[in-house]
Parts: sequence; C-alpha cells; structure tokens
Amino acid sequence: MAKTITIDPLTRIEGHGKISIHLNSNGAVENAFFHVTQFRGFEKLCEGRPFREMPSLMARICGICPVAHLIAGSKACDQILAVQIPQTAVALRRIINLGQIIQSHALSFFYLSAPDLVLGMDAGPDERNIFGVLKENPQMARDGIRLRQFGQTIIELLAGERVHPSWIIAGGMSEPCTQEKRDKILTSIPEMQKIIQRNLDWFKSSLIQVGQSSLRVSKFRDEIRTFANIQSLFLGLVNDAGELDFYDGKIRVVDASGKIVADKLEPSNYSEYIDEKVERWSYLKFPYYKPRGYPDGMYRVGPLARLNIIDRCGTPQADLELTEFRGLSRGSVLSSFYYHYARLIEILFAIEKIDQLLSDPHILDTHVKAIAGPNNKEGIGVAEAPRGTLFHHYKVNGDGVMQWANLIIATGNNNLAMNKGVLQVAKQFVKGEKIEEGMLNRVEAVIRAFDPCLSCSTHAIGKMPLQIELVNNDGEIVHKIQRS
Repeated sequence: MAKTITIDPLTRIEGHGKISIHLNSNGAVENAFFHVTQFRGFEKLCEGRPFREMPSLMARICGICPVAHLIAGSKACDQILAVQIPQTAVALRRIINLGQIIQSHALSFFYLSAPDLVLGMDAGPDERNIFGVLKENPQMARDGIRLRQFGQTIIELLAGERVHPSWIIAGGMSEPCTQEKRDKILTSIPEMQKIIQRNLDWFKSSLIQVGQSSLRVSKFRDEIRTFANIQSLFLGLVNDAGELDFYDGKIRVVDASGKIVADKLEPSNYSEYIDEKVERWSYLKFPYYKPRGYPDGMYRVGPLARLNIIDRCGTPQADLELTEFRGLSRGSVLSSFYYHYARLIEILFAIEKIDQLLSDPHILDTHVKAIAGPNNKEGIGVAEAPRGTLFHHYKVNGDGVMQWANLIIATGNNNLAMNKGVLQVAKQFVKGEKIEEGMLNRVEAVIRAFDPCLSCSTHAIGKMPLQIELVNNDGEIVHKIQRS
C-alpha cells in the first residue's frame, strides 16, 4: 500500500515538483522522472499590452531574479525601438544584474544548500536548515546573510526597490546613478571580497580539497560522482574576448571534453539552434540543441556551464579561482555538484566587476536613455540569469501592441539534465522498496545543485512541496514521501 510521510520544514527548492522512481521486476531502479506540475501562462497574459510594459510586467514572473527578466525584456524592447542605448545605461544594467547574481547565488549557496554541505546529507530535517548552519558555523551563516544583503542593497540603491524595480526601461534607464549611491556601494567592496574569499577557501579545503585527488578524500565523493555527473553540452553567453559576461555576447556551445562545438552564434537566431520538446509528465518544456537532436542535444546552463565555456573570467581574483576550478577535470567539469563551487567563483567575479564599472567616471553620466518609437515588429533579448541563459522573444503590431511572446527560462534549459541527475542519484541510493530520509534529501539535493526556479519557469501560484513516489514494475505506488 502507498505510504505518505510528511517531513518538516519545507523543502529547499523554488517551486512545485514531484519525483517518481520506477522499479523493475527485480526491485532495482529502472527509471526516474522529475515532474514540474505547475503551468506557465505569462506569454498569453502579455498579449494586447503595450510593448514598453514588457520589462516590468515580465519581471513579475519571479521575485528572486526579476532583474534578469528586466534585462532580457528591455533588450528585446531595445530591438523593437531599433536603438543603440547609451554606454552608461549598458554599464548600469550590468551593475544591477551583477547585484542580482550576488544575492541570488548567496541565497542558493548559503540558505538552500549549505545545510547539506555543513551538516551532511543524512542530518535530520529538524536541524538541516539555515538555523542549523548558524549553530554549526556561525561565521558562514552571517557571511551568507551579509552577501545577500549587499546584492539586494545594490538593487535597492540604484533602482529604488529590491524586488521588481522599474529603473530598467525600453531604451535604457529611467534615471542616472548619483555619486552618493556609487560611493555607498564601493565602500562595501573590500568587506565583500574578504567574505567570498573566506567561503571559497572553506569550500575548497573542507569539501573537495582541490589538488588532493578530491574524489578520494571528499566526504561528498558519492554525491560528486552521482549529482548529474553526465556527458552533456554546455551553453551560454561569451563576450568577444572569450570572457564571462552576464549581459551581452554571443552563444557558445562546448561539449563534455571541453571542445567548442559552436561559437559566436547570434542570440537573436536562437530558434535555429534551440528547440523545445514537450513530455507528458511535465509542464516544463525540454529545450535541446537542434543539431544533435532530442534527447542527444541535452545541454546545461548556469554557473557550471558558464565556467566551462569561457576562456577566462576577466577579473584578477576570479581568474585565479577559475584556474583551480579547471584542475578538477581535463575537459569540462561534469559533476553538477560543482554548481556550488561555480556560484562562489561567480560571486567573486561579480564583486570585482562591480568595482571596475563603478570606478569608471563615466558611470555618473546623465545620458542614460534613448528616445524612439517602435521601428521593428520583433525583438529578442538574451541575458544570463543566475540560473543560466534567459531568452525573451516579442512580436508587436505597427502600434507597438504585443501580439506574441516566447520565453525560454534558464531552469527549462536544464530540464533534461535535471531528469538525468535524478535517475543517476536514484540508481545509486535507492535500495529496496523503501525511501529513507537520506535518499530523499539526496534526490532533492541534486535538484538544488541546479538551483531551479520552478515557479519562475512555469509561473504558477500556490504551495510548493516536493513529492517523491516509488513505483514498482506493475505501476503500483509502493512508497511515497511528500514535504508539505
């Protein structure tokens, strides 16, 4: 008979999901599926609205990474206006997006995943949370809070609001940056650099022991081997210098060996090399790289993918960390466990890059907006969100009224890989017809490594538990666990 076990506190993912694990006649895991049971509707909601509303309207998709939607939406609207926005406006967009990267990565690492990393995957759910981290490692807990506060403060100072700011508009920015705001952000940079370096050093020395044959000595060696440690492509934006760039650039695709499969692909031509598949078990679509077909065209996006595709980060300290990161593998770093490591490096990069951008005297220029009406009937905006590459595609009529929209969200890009990861973990840890707490947490943890935003990618309202079902060869649910 089916059995339900309720575990508190709430699971540490963003969105509503379910995992079903299917056993064969011998009781071994045969298949596993990651179901996203929410429905996305924002593409239809925007039809009939003036295109200038799109950045702020689409930002309502998500309260964690609204700035990424503002960036991608505004870039699509810039194309509809057919304007080149002022360079100071570009720099300001970069800064606020980097502030979002810091706060979102800090949330993922310190709040959602650190309980597993600090306390262990088998720790009880009553202690495996941010309060448990505070008790076990008070400095780390404070560091996470401070880093996230810094990222949110950047957004609030520049844009006036921490969530859903209206500062980013079609054609640029609504107003310039002031000297007071710039100086306030800059004064915190040295503190933030010390914080992120301290936690990078902790991760490297305590968890993976870089340079010391990490898979043999790490207490997470089994998780490193099984957290979506798979052959896949990696995709993301790279600038003309081959550097890490969250705002602009061309699409690069790299394979598992580290070889560049495609380079300098125009983001506006995404439909030529990315397609989406629909599967019956999930409302979240399955994007794939078209030249390889489905499902062989599986690719990953986000922090791990970005560090795998770039030639360098482009800032001094982040480049040093990237060198160590690449020592993990001769080709691409494949284990999705290392998304955590990559996030910390990206936080360091974001802090350094914000320092560079704000130190340029042109950042205080008052010309931050291009004035125009609709000149094109179509616009495509692409940017790097915390979780990966984000596509906004709009079509308007002659009056600039929205007729159609398509969104490919970062979490969707990782959908195939997340399903592969769930299967890999299940085959490693599920033994017999019963799910233990540690197994449940590892299945969740492989999903958490990707830091999915299921509500962002499917746009639903309601409670957000994760349910896991164990299904035998006859299709009978033999065990069920739900966090609610």
